Amino acid sequence: MAKRDYYEVLGVNKSASADEIKKAFRRLAVQHHPDKEGGDEAKFKEANEAYEVLKDQQKRQRYDQFGHAGVGGASGGGRAGGNPFEGFGGQGQNINFEDLGGFGDLFGSMFGQQGRSGRPNRGQDVATEITITFEDAVFGKEKEISVSLDDTCAHCKGDGAEPGHGIKTCPTCQGTGQVNRVMNTIFGQIQQTTVCDHCHGRGKVPEKACTVCHGKGTERQMQKIKLKIPAGIDDGAAIRLNGRGQAIQGGSKGDLYVNIRVKPHKDFTREGDLILSEETVDMVTAALGGTQTVKTVDGDVTIKIPAGTQSGTDFRLADHGVTHLRGGGRGAHIVTIKVATPTKLTKYQKELLQQFNEAPKKKIFGL
Repeated sequence: MAKRDYYEVLGVNKSASADEIKKAFRRLAVQHHPDKEGGDEAKFKEANEAYEVLKDQQKRQRYDQFGHAGVGGASGGGRAGGNPFEGFGGQGQNINFEDLGGFGDLFGSMFGQQGRSGRPNRGQDVATEITITFEDAVFGKEKEISVSLDDTCAHCKGDGAEPGHGIKTCPTCQGTGQVNRVMNTIFGQIQQTTVCDHCHGRGKVPEKACTVCHGKGTERQMQKIKLKIPAGIDDGAAIRLNGRGQAIQGGSKGDLYVNIRVKPHKDFTREGDLILSEETVDMVTAALGGTQTVKTVDGDVTIKIPAGTQSGTDFRLADHGVTHLRGGGRGAHIVTIKVATPTKLTKYQKELLQQFNEAPKKKIFGL
C-alpha cells in the first residue's frame, strides 16, 4: 500500500508554517494515541512519521523535492521496541534474519531456560560486539569473529565421565535431580524442594570425573565463527546466531548475539536508506552552470550543475544509497551543493564583479 502524502496525513497544506505543523501533529497525537480509549495506533504512527519529516527543515525540503524517496522511505520516529541490545546505543533495528543465512530473528530468550526439575536445559546466551566500515554496512560483508565460549568437552564428549568409565545414578538424590530440605522458620518447619547440588539436577553422575573438564561436560575454548553481515544493516543492530552460545551439560547451546557498530564516514552520513553528503562548487560554475564530480560509495560520479544553482540545492542520485535490508534495490544518495564565495580576489576580478553589479538590473540567472 502506497504511503499517503505527509501533508495530507497532518491535514495541512504545503505552505504551512512550522508552528501549524506542530499544532496539527499534537491534535492528531492526542486524538489517536494508542493509550487513549478509542485510539488508533496505526494512525498515530503515521502522523508521527509525517511529523518527524516535516518538522525538520532539511528533510522537509528533500520531501518537497523528491517525495518519500527523498527521506529514506521512513523516519526514525516509529521505531519498534524490544531490541535486547537497546542499551548498547544506536538505532536498534528490529531485523528478522531467518532468510539471511539462517541467523534467526533479532529477539529470543537472553538466558537459559529451566526444565521442571529446575535444572537449566539450555546454555546461556552470549553477547559480543564488532565494528564494521560504512561501506560494509551498505554492501554487506562476511567476517570471521573470535569468541571465547564454553563448548562441549572433546575429551569426554560432554557426559562428564573419564573415557572408559560409565555414568551412575546420583547417590544424593537417587536419580530424581531434586532433594527435599526442611527449614526451621518462625512459622514452624517448612519443607523445600531444591535442585540437587551434587548432580546439578541431572540425576546422574560420572563414576569417575573427566580429567579435563572435571565432570562439568564443557570446556572453555576460543572459537572462530563466520558471520554474514547483510547489506543495509545499521549501527546498533544485532544479529543472532542460533545455537552458537554457551554449551551446557545435558542441554542445548544458547545463542550468540553480535552487536554491530558502524564506523562514521568522513564524507557521508546515513539517514535510513539514504546517503547524504555535501559538495562545494565555485561561484562561477553555480552561476553559469557546468559539471561537478561528487563522491559516492560506488566511486566518483559526475553531475550536471544547472545555471543559477543556489547554495543548499539538493541533487538526488538514484540507486547510489544504502541497500534495502530486505532486498529490492537501493536508496538514493542526496548531494547538497554549497556555493563557495571567493575570499581572495585579484584587482581585475574585483573590477569584473563591480561591472557586473553596476550592469542594468535584468533577470540574469534569477538574480
